[in-house]
Amino acid sequence: MTDPLLTGKPGRIDHVTVPPMRFFAIEGQGAPGGEAHAAAVAALYPLAYGARFAGKARGHDEKVGPLEGLWWSEDYAVFQPGGDREAWRWRMLIRAPGWLDPAAFEDLRRAAIAKKGEGVFAQVTLWPLDEGLCLQALHLGPYADEGPLIARIHAQAAAEGLALSGLHHEIYLSDPRRVAPEKLKTILRQPVRAGV
Repeated sequence: MTDPLLTGKPGRIDHVTVPPMRFFAIEGQGAPGGEAHAAAVAALYPLAYGARFAGKARGHDEKVGPLEGLWWSEDYAVFQPGGDREAWRWRMLIRAPGWLDPAAFEDLRRAAIAKKGEGVFAQVTLWPLDEGLCLQALHLGPYADEGPLIARIHAQAAAEGLALSGLHHEIYLSDPRRVAPEKLKTILRQPVRAGV
């Protein structure tokens, strides 16, 4: 079954209500695809797949969700073309299964460290996110071309009297190692609240 929060017509801005969720999460700074970012993303997958297999053994069959990212900076000018990508802040996420509790998470982390070494596994947390009302749209194409659609989302929020209330959220539905840039699918999500 397709998750309605992960669908949409390219370029159309939808209103969605996102329920509280928990994620495997790791926070850092640096350019997307850079050394710190790549190490962070690489730490999430062993935990997510470890949880999938542990869950199956317990009678749960939840698939590993897509990679997600929250993005921000002290100076949002760094997100403009030519901006300093090393100043980008991020929290990379993969949704945790519903059955996973803190003790089981620690077991997964210990198992990953035993198998792969300390790495950045100690920085991964089981993190809650409650976004609620959001505007979101499906972007089709390279990540570098997201800007106009993000601007449209912000403009629509303002036109509807909504204030931006959370971090810019991206959900990567395509693997950039296997999909041509022009065919990449990314959900762009912006939490909002009634304006003041």
